[in-house]
Amino acid sequence: QLQLVESGGGLVQPGGSLRLSCAASGFTLDYYHIGWFRQAPGKEREGVSCISSSDSYTYYADSVKGRFTISRDNAKNTVYLQMNSLKPGDTGVYYCAAKPRFGLGYCRILGNEYNYWGQGTQVTVSS
Repeated sequence: QLQLVESGGGLVQPGGSLRLSCAASGFTLDYYHIGWFRQAPGKEREGVSCISSSDSYTYYADSVKGRFTISRDNAKNTVYLQMNSLKPGDTGVYYCAAKPRFGLGYCRILGNEYNYWGQGTQVTVSS
């Protein structure tokens, strides 16, 4: 059974840091692009970042550029999202998702392109 499991969320003060993990089971992430998405209460889901299967391409939404870093460890079948300088506006449920690479060397943070989703992890930035 293909499964993605996020972890690492929690409550953090503004300016703090968290590292989210996305662990895959039932399949290997080597052939998949991975995206991170988030959804705040009352708002639509938005793309945050993505990383290509080969680790050669990354993309960030303008709202997190310079503060978040996406990385992957295919040996551990895990993708990470390091979040620094967190702001209250970063609050939400964070989801990771996977899509087969289909020969594409780049990724996009369009949710409807992703086939497999995790259950989400809550991130709350508040003083």
